[in-house]
Amino acid sequence: MLIQQVLIRKKGWEEFTDEVIRILSTEKEHLVFILWGAYAQKKGSIIDRSRHLVLESAHPSPFSAERGFFGNNHFSKTNEYLRKMGKQEIDW
Repeated sequence: MLIQQVLIRKKGWEEFTDEVIRILSTEKEHLVFILWGAYAQKKGSIIDRSRHLVLESAHPSPFSAERGFFGNNHFSKTNEYLRKMGKQEIDW
């Protein structure tokens, strides 16, 4: 599993996702970024938190879900924020 993760990394996806997040954070307003797991949370430094909602918790995998994913209410928090910003809620 670790070897697979290492092989997936360093293929250019990091730069691509960083740039997509940077563009969205800069050019859009009132987005919700849901960052599950430590790797995703590192991407949070790119996001302008004064313009967007950033929700973070443990990853929902069986190995870490009990450490903060369960009960994080990210779906309801997302819809609450979208409602507050006058945007359409998500039908999860």
